Amino acid sequence: MSAIEASKNHRDIVLKPVVTEKSSVLMDHGKYTFEVDPRATKTEIKIAIEQIFGVKVGAVATQNRKGKAYRTRDGIGRRKDVKRAIVTLREGTIDIFGEQASAR
Repeated sequence: MSAIEASKNHRDIVLKPVVTEKSSVLMDHGKYTFEVDPRATKTEIKIAIEQIFGVKVGAVATQNRKGKAYRTRDGIGRRKDVKRAIVTLREGTIDIFGEQASAR
């Protein structure tokens, strides 16, 4: 049992959606990209997505991305390392943008 599994809060696993040009193109094919906890496994991510959004997940692919180094006035800084999950759905869709059906 991992540390994530012990907490049982699915929102601790899935941190936020990733909205980029590339992820927007993937959404048309039923693939959604999320930033996830670095300690989370593919199975934990799958269960969390299914519980939060009420969809059926077909596959989960993960990426560990190293943070880039950048120069500052005081020396070298570093962005944080990030783990991303690309989730392929079997059925259903996820409304990442929270768009309502209101017409203005």
